[in-house]
Amino acid sequence: MKTVYPHVSVVIPTYNRAMFLKEAMGSVLAQSCADFELIVIDDGSTDDTEEVIRSFVDDRIICERRENGGVSEARNAGVRLAKGEMVAFLDSDDLWLPKKIERQVDFFRDNPDAVICQTEEIWERR
Repeated sequence: MKTVYPHVSVVIPTYNRAMFLKEAMGSVLAQSCADFELIVIDDGSTDDTEEVIRSFVDDRIICERRENGGVSEARNAGVRLAKGEMVAFLDSDDLWLPKKIERQVDFFRDNPDAVICQTEEIWERR
């Protein structure tokens, strides 16, 4: 039997941002394109991060808890776990609009020579 991998691996590194993480994860899970895995790297949090992650029941979520090594090490740990054709990063205090993955996958389909893209940011105080 052929193994089927997700199209996009979303990596969220987090450290003591439980107060924002639920919204960040929710914005990924609410995407119009559902062909993704969500990799959350808990970089040694001492707050309620673990409980926030466990509050989601979704087979696409992969979580790894590690000793605090910094955001770059956490992102790299997420990339090592990634099985998707593409990797997208989301900071744990940020949110995605519902069609972000769909639009970026379309961009890469329409621009096969592209290797990276970035979207506009909307800054709003919470």
